[in-house]
Amino acid sequence: MSAANPLLAVTVPVPFDTVTAAHIVPAADALLTQAQARLDAIARAPRTYEGTLGALDSATSELDWALNVAGHLESVLGTPDLRDAYRAVMPKVSAFYSGILLSEPLFHALRAFAETPEAKSLTGAKKRFLDKTLADFRRNGAELDAAGKKRLAEVDVALSELTLRFAQNVVDATAAFELLVPDAARLAGLPDGAKEAARRSAEEKGKQGFRLTLQAPSYGPAMTFLEDRALREQLYRANVMRASAGPSANADVIREVLALRREKAKLLGFAHFADLATDDRMAKSGKDALAFVNELRAHLEPGFARENAELAAFARAEGHEGALAPWDVAFWAERQRKALFDFDEETLRPYFPLDRVSQGLFEIAEKLYGISIERDPNARVWHPDVTAWTVKDGAGSAIGSFFMDLFPRETKRDGAWMGGVVDRLPGTRDARTNVAVVVANMTPPRAPGQPALLNHREVETLFHEFGHNMHHILSEVPIRSLAGTRVVSDFVELPSMIMENWCWERAALDGFARHHQTGAPIPDDVKERMLRARTYRAANALMRQLGFSTVDLLLHTEYTPESHGDVMAFAREVFGRFSPTPLPAEYAMLASFSHLFGSAYGYAAGYYSYQWSEVLEADAFTLFRERGILSREAGDRFRREILSRGDTEDPAVLYRTFLGRDPNVGALLTRLGVAA
Repeated sequence: MSAANPLLAVTVPVPFDTVTAAHIVPAADALLTQAQARLDAIARAPRTYEGTLGALDSATSELDWALNVAGHLESVLGTPDLRDAYRAVMPKVSAFYSGILLSEPLFHALRAFAETPEAKSLTGAKKRFLDKTLADFRRNGAELDAAGKKRLAEVDVALSELTLRFAQNVVDATAAFELLVPDAARLAGLPDGAKEAARRSAEEKGKQGFRLTLQAPSYGPAMTFLEDRALREQLYRANVMRASAGPSANADVIREVLALRREKAKLLGFAHFADLATDDRMAKSGKDALAFVNELRAHLEPGFARENAELAAFARAEGHEGALAPWDVAFWAERQRKALFDFDEETLRPYFPLDRVSQGLFEIAEKLYGISIERDPNARVWHPDVTAWTVKDGAGSAIGSFFMDLFPRETKRDGAWMGGVVDRLPGTRDARTNVAVVVANMTPPRAPGQPALLNHREVETLFHEFGHNMHHILSEVPIRSLAGTRVVSDFVELPSMIMENWCWERAALDGFARHHQTGAPIPDDVKERMLRARTYRAANALMRQLGFSTVDLLLHTEYTPESHGDVMAFAREVFGRFSPTPLPAEYAMLASFSHLFGSAYGYAAGYYSYQWSEVLEADAFTLFRERGILSREAGDRFRREILSRGDTEDPAVLYRTFLGRDPNVGALLTRLGVAA
């Protein structure tokens, strides 16, 4: 192997600045060969833990790392050559990973080890690793006949190709849309910061006027504040039809993906894909996941109906004629909130400069977990917007690092996420630190040299992704396959969602919510109105999420084209049950639903995990309320029992150990103000 290719060996610092598209294919080819040789050697190795499970855990470490780096760069830079190179390796990579769980020699070696005295004496994490690994092999086709294995591998390759195409189509469709507004008068109501960003966006494209896009920092304020209803409608329709027609159309991709997932589930002996996806999760089955979602919906329906009736009445009283349309809801909701609470979310932006918010977030983590976080000005980054940080333990030793890439770019995927890049494995010979990336698309500075001023929802997003980051950085698991965020999807959101609570606590806000010019905290009366407004239309917010989960679960349990017809129409009807207003006939949000179709599996049949985890975190946060929201005792307990443990124990057991009991939905309903 040539040392000139930076993807060929795991290195820290990660060489984000030197990896190019030309490195991806040759590195993947070489590392695939290396990993396959290691896997082949397991079949000939002694039937010991290190010879089988230990070797399996490390066999693909370099390949995983290279793909993490390449996939990250493809998602945040998205140049044509990066996209082409990443797309080129996906079929062979997918076939390789599918082949691991279909390998008869490997499965035979693991089963043979399972019968040894050493295996029967395993306890704790090692026993869980053995049990889960054997279950994974069985669940993924190790006991299929040759024809079944061949077809399963073909399905996995096809899914990897199709879902990558879906994700890239969404990026292309988002970038392709722009709405140029020549007259500033038509932007009445739009906050000055958003208006200036629109002017600058047009200028950067060599155009006159104001440029509105579907990227979140542009779309969100426009839908919330623009008084021009026609502009709101135009933006709304463009957004919900994104990637549904033209060269970036995703409807056919969705149909093929669903068909392949149904086929995979049947091949593996499951009634449908949701049962396959939830088999090792806390929900245990698609039926139970759907029952959970329906139970939450029943709790919310009275509040949902009340909120919508009140909003319609308010809009009529303010002069709106006729029924509310989807592009009216955010606009009138913001006005109603302001009237009820004398609170305008935009007035908070000056108190949430990104630098202060980030520093306050870090200080909260430092107090809770006994760590320190320092800026690394010399880190190797992939874009000038990126910042790098080092995490040290109480003794001053580096245990991890992370990068933050928070502003939108046209070639960058939308949304927000955390990605693990490098694993630190305590107790092994590997002395590397954990490395992660935190990515979002937040409001950028108005101009060079000015601070980025966030709205409160963006602050929540940053705290959320940082919670995932802590789950990765603070891992103390020596088994890579069970480390960090590699937990079941209906548990993985607990560490992220619980961090959002500190965005709403006075003691935390006073530490980081400071005016970017004066340094003054949010005035007490404004803060009080903000906190009272937290539960404003809370039933609607959660009902919207339950709509996503219901569509997801129904697509992966009940839906077939033979019984239900066109998938876009089916999804539109289900989405409509959760909408505060009737949806337009062309509503096609499914075509840009990247959580479900942007990767081979991702959150498919798992979107309910957000609500499941919301129940967990609302109840778990009661311990911090009891002990103090910045209690080191509570923080240490959460770090010790949840963040550091990865998947080394059943998540239900981890949760009971932390909280002392099973979760209760009551804490969430009380927080939302919808408890009976």
